[in-house]
Amino acid sequence: MGIRLDGVSKVYDDGTVGVAELDLTFAAGELTVLVGPSGCGKTTTMKMINRIIEPTTGRIVIGDDDVTRADPVELRRRIGYVIQNVGLFPHQTIRANVGTVPRLLGWGKEETRARVDELLATVGLDPAVHGDRYPGQLSGGQRQRAGVARALAADPPVLLMDEPFSAVDPVVRERLQAEFLRLQATVRKTIVFVTHDIEEAVRIGDRIAVMSEGGRVEQFATPAELLGRPANGFVADFVGADRGLKRLAVTGIDAEDLEHPPVLHAEDGLADARAALQRSGARWAVVLDDADHLHGWLSLDRAAGSGTVGAAARRMEAWVPRDASLKAAFATMLQHEAGWVAVLDGDQFLGVLTPESLHSALRRSVEGRVPETAGAASA
Repeated sequence: MGIRLDGVSKVYDDGTVGVAELDLTFAAGELTVLVGPSGCGKTTTMKMINRIIEPTTGRIVIGDDDVTRADPVELRRRIGYVIQNVGLFPHQTIRANVGTVPRLLGWGKEETRARVDELLATVGLDPAVHGDRYPGQLSGGQRQRAGVARALAADPPVLLMDEPFSAVDPVVRERLQAEFLRLQATVRKTIVFVTHDIEEAVRIGDRIAVMSEGGRVEQFATPAELLGRPANGFVADFVGADRGLKRLAVTGIDAEDLEHPPVLHAEDGLADARAALQRSGARWAVVLDDADHLHGWLSLDRAAGSGTVGAAARRMEAWVPRDASLKAAFATMLQHEAGWVAVLDGDQFLGVLTPESLHSALRRSVEGRVPETAGAASA
């Protein structure tokens, strides 16, 4: 169920423009991020969707319904809402907190309990362990997970999230982002997510709206397009001079990126391997086992004497799955101080990425010829 803003604005009594007339469409099943500096109207825009703040002009359409004409209380029960400081009721157990909206909607006790336990497990909280605890007995990350579960309890088609992970430390925040991407891949809600952090926006967003003072949208685009082709100076400054590096996180590995060095098999003899390397002019080769799984690599100087390739080969630690981002491949290369990184499809060897092919892939990405990763979950 998508969301459409038609000429939506917010002008306060003193004449201050909080949000200019916005025409935006948030696609069904996508996670759209509103990002920008403080005071740019991103939270105001989100709160107008569930009418915590009433728009001055325009229409907000969710699915086929003009919600500017709906009962605001009923509307909010149909929309999940997650805020920065969670907002759990401190005097209620986690199970009672998560079941708040189903109870208001008149669900039965057994139905509500089953749904609550299912969601707690989904967000990584054991209902038998955490269900009867109170918010004060949970860590910040656990409370945030409970807040997400509460927002999803009545299975709303739309989820609004206002800087939900900003109150936790960076390590927990990264874990919550990864868990949330995993969850979104399963539930596919239409999500409007507010943040001031461009790194977070790039990592989790399907599309990003960069907003400036006065509630204007400077650019509305995919993460890769935003980083590769900023619409103007404001966007370029906001995403940062290192936008090329950020772009690595949202660019997937394409078959065109891969190089194909010589391949040897573990059961080959070293004499034959040495001759093959000399004929090819290569100084190293990838070594596979009899099922074409990555075994390691062999340099020309180790292909001396007798014996098998498998016994002389070195273990290959620098590898990534084919659905990894270019950022993950680059990070793996640096971590292992390797000149190349192997790319695997399951256990099958596909090819290698080198610094040169990484650079070429990034250039093609800027030109729009390499597909983006889904969100940036594997970054």
